[in-house]
Amino acid sequence: MKSISILGSTGSIGTQTLEIIRDNPEKYRVHALTCYKNEKLLSAQIREFRPEIAVIESRESAARLADEFPETKILYGSNGLEEAAADSGADILVNAVVGMAGLVPAYRAIESGVTIALANKETLVAGGAFIMREARKKSVDILPVDSEHSAVFQSLQGFDRKQVRRLILTASGGPFRMWKKEDLKDVKAAQALKNPNWDMGAKVTIDSSTLMNKGFEVAEARWLFDMPEDRIDVVVHPESIIHSMVEYEDRAVMAQLGTPDMKIPISYALGYPERVPNSMESLDLVSVGRLTFEAPDTDRFRCLALARDALRAGGTYCTALNAADETAVRAFLDGRAGFTDIPDVLSRVLDSHRSRDEFDISEILEADREARAAAEKYLSELK
Repeated sequence: MKSISILGSTGSIGTQTLEIIRDNPEKYRVHALTCYKNEKLLSAQIREFRPEIAVIESRESAARLADEFPETKILYGSNGLEEAAADSGADILVNAVVGMAGLVPAYRAIESGVTIALANKETLVAGGAFIMREARKKSVDILPVDSEHSAVFQSLQGFDRKQVRRLILTASGGPFRMWKKEDLKDVKAAQALKNPNWDMGAKVTIDSSTLMNKGFEVAEARWLFDMPEDRIDVVVHPESIIHSMVEYEDRAVMAQLGTPDMKIPISYALGYPERVPNSMESLDLVSVGRLTFEAPDTDRFRCLALARDALRAGGTYCTALNAADETAVRAFLDGRAGFTDIPDVLSRVLDSHRSRDEFDISEILEADREARAAAEKYLSELK
């Protein structure tokens, strides 16, 4: 039986992970649960799964939970999150925290030798070279949970990675795939939060609509699979049935197909190298009818090109890009910036960024702080 800790247990990935655990009580038990501020749902999860550790952001919420569940160690804040991540009582840490907040806990887990099922893309976008270096030192496996990277991971099984020619990541194209460039300036947050295929949190959904999410996934793939940026392609696939592909030297292409449901990659990461049965319906290709593909338009959706620029520049440019994007997306959701302001702010932050070529965790965090401040400055100058 595997012991599972979940960072971000009340979010989309976290709740689906718990559904898998609930359906497989003979395979998994919960060691730790953490959330930001959804005290009511976390309380219900603690009551059902009886973890040894639970974490919430506020001290007041933690005190109430401690009174309610005296048998569970209740922690709070970022220190509590890091302590839960580093606890070696877990076999697997599911890192489903949103944003940069997931990076330090991932590092703490690596220090403790805990296998990571990674759904927090910022860990590798902002700190890829450093995180993968530390994981190799500690012989820690990082298993992808993102559907695209899970698809690549699955398509690599049984093959010599030295024979890989390129990786092909697929993208739904988002809700504005057919919109004209001049109309994008009028996009409202409510429109951008309607992904055509996937049920995701607000930040990831906005990133999907700008194609920033796909740019971040290129960066993730670069580090997860040790693949140069110029050998990672992106293709828009509106049906979201093929989740990604691997092309080999003989031009054979291996693909992983499935319905657009995150339970498949979560289940594969938890069960690896085994596959865990579930109650999902089988993929019906006849009902799907057709699979279509097109090239991404980086003139209309500049964020993908900016991500590639940052990845090629190296150093802490991707750290700065991630920080600027978190800041700009929040401003868009708050009504302080327009949809097309997002890539403008990112571009200005990258142009002004002072990169570090060699860096540790403290320098990553400092680059992150600088980029956030720069993004706020540029946002304040918007008219």
